[in-house]
Amino acid sequence: MPRMEDILNLPVQDPPCPEFSAAHIKWIKVEGGRQGGDDIALIPFARVDDFVKGESSNAECPASFRIESRRKRPEGSITKPRVDGYLEYTLYWCSYGPEDYRESESSIAEGTNTKPASGKGSRPGRRHMMRGCLCHFTVKRLYMRPLLALLIYNQRNHVDKTGAPCHGILDRNAVGTRAMYAPRISDELRQKVMSMLYVGISLDNVIQHHTEVMQKQGGPHNRDDFLTRNDVRNMERIIRNSSHELQENDGCSVKIWVQRHQKLVFYFQDNSGSESFVLGIQTDWQLQQMLRYGRNSFISFHSAFGSKKLKCPLCSLLVFDSSQNAIPVAWIISSSLVSKDTHKWIGLLCERIRTKDPRWKPNAILLDNPSFDFAIMREAFQCRILLSTWHVRRAWIKKLQKKCCYFEVQREMFRHMGGILYCTRCGPSAIDAVEEFMQIFVDQRGFIDYFKNHWLPNIDMWINGIKSFPVTTPEPYAAIESYHLRLKSRFLKEHYANFWPRIDWLIHTLTTEFHSLYWLDQYNLETGYLENQLDNTFSTNAWYHALHIPDVDVILDDQNLHLAKVISQADRSLGYTVWNPGSEFALCDCSWSRLGNICKHVIKVSNFCRSRQVARPLLSAQVYKQALLTLIHNAPDDPLVLDHAILHVARLQQDIKALEELSNNGLLQPLAPDLSSQVAENSLLFQQLH
Repeated sequence: MPRMEDILNLPVQDPPCPEFSAAHIKWIKVEGGRQGGDDIALIPFARVDDFVKGESSNAECPASFRIESRRKRPEGSITKPRVDGYLEYTLYWCSYGPEDYRESESSIAEGTNTKPASGKGSRPGRRHMMRGCLCHFTVKRLYMRPLLALLIYNQRNHVDKTGAPCHGILDRNAVGTRAMYAPRISDELRQKVMSMLYVGISLDNVIQHHTEVMQKQGGPHNRDDFLTRNDVRNMERIIRNSSHELQENDGCSVKIWVQRHQKLVFYFQDNSGSESFVLGIQTDWQLQQMLRYGRNSFISFHSAFGSKKLKCPLCSLLVFDSSQNAIPVAWIISSSLVSKDTHKWIGLLCERIRTKDPRWKPNAILLDNPSFDFAIMREAFQCRILLSTWHVRRAWIKKLQKKCCYFEVQREMFRHMGGILYCTRCGPSAIDAVEEFMQIFVDQRGFIDYFKNHWLPNIDMWINGIKSFPVTTPEPYAAIESYHLRLKSRFLKEHYANFWPRIDWLIHTLTTEFHSLYWLDQYNLETGYLENQLDNTFSTNAWYHALHIPDVDVILDDQNLHLAKVISQADRSLGYTVWNPGSEFALCDCSWSRLGNICKHVIKVSNFCRSRQVARPLLSAQVYKQALLTLIHNAPDDPLVLDHAILHVARLQQDIKALEELSNNGLLQPLAPDLSSQVAENSLLFQQLH
């Protein structure tokens, strides 16, 4: 038996499952000290909530653990801390104890006065569940190692003072009563009901849906099945009484919200002096979706939303579900460009994820702004970085539709602008391509002026970004666009204009109504329930619909790759024309595309071109190829420079191989055949450099 002084030498246990219980931990008894005889274990402090949730899901004794007492100490307050000294001390107790009110009715009849054993006085609304349970444990955030938590299980069994089970399936007196189950409805059911209420589903429909679900499963199996109208009314009252305006001053209101919702905040920096305001938000459900859909898949940035109207722009991190819909898994609100402060919060977000799953890693990150620090992103996520031009594409086509009346001119201008963005001319800039574009369309003065003022100052940055990094194909753009349109419908309508200057309104709406929309979308996708109750306007996108168009309905002339035809799925007598097929700057003549959106026909033709290998080779892959050949055929003489060159060549080879894998997965256009063969031929030359 180890002594108390050996606590810090115990192994730190971090079970790989998202939630874990005492059964997943190897407990140790220590000799001496106040913890003598108690079971102890060390876990990462960040996983305490996972342990509490796991313990509450005990099959034999479902419970919920409340915080009975909590104490904190500031750092530096103790000069010689004990080995088990704490920064934070929290006592968790089973909600079925420690008081015992099972015999309270007879006691009241006899006129006796029963005082709770804990000395905390009466607990309004809890008398019916107090059954004398002594199960409790203590969590200490260690003073000497703040990243670790010392678990001290004082009583692991759910028993009363006689040692007999007092609730759950092992308690004979609990059979047929609510004491067989957890004392409260679960967080999952609470989230479900609150989401239904937030999107406008009535109380009666909530109860009716719950009854239908319970009947299909054959009757009550847990506490959630005892949901009552009172439970729903209480949640309805909470929603009705809640407000985004916690204080008249917006800054103070935001601080109050952060203090009340610390579990949702992974980063907060107040606006003071030279520091800009930054707030990173991620709910437990969003974290679960990021773990589920982001692992070995793609995560996309949707940045700078509302920069012209909202007080602070919104940046969203998106994953894509099984129906190719974008799900927001984190929100970052910043008073400056989010790319400037990325280094402050990105590491904390990744640490939060890997605390749940140390092996979690995405396949690629899609960035929609070349000013992001790509090196920081690559280091944080440890994966490929791809550039997304969705924002450029949408901005250009929407402005073309405003400034140019003729569709034929729109598509020609759009094609030329794509040529500017993918400019391969020599020299430090694409000024020649821009001048040529302006001369050809000199009569389109309205759009030319817009292009000069808004895009010309940054066009070199975009061109260099495309030359330096792989660029995604249009498929994910459709999902991002659907998310963008949903944001606009929720936040940028004119009747919300009075709220735009307040950050607390944005935070409140994101974490309540907007969050509920996506929660219920996934609930419907997984269960099939509530399909008629939801707004399906943005639930599926062009990416998903394009997958249901058969290849035989795509007509592509190999001799003329400037256009393609797609037969309508609703009316076989109709066909839609896609110009510049296979390119990110393709354009269709269907009604959805004419509104400036990415349609299913463009997505389908892009997939079709890639599968038939008739799309143009990716420019960024050609840049990698040229850099590789240059380093191999012009090896430097300096040994230090040579070593650096060899490392660079090795990284480029890995990048090209990764590009091939992404292309096979359908996210990138295929590499040119000569590039793949060239990489294989250069393997021997690379070995000779050593």
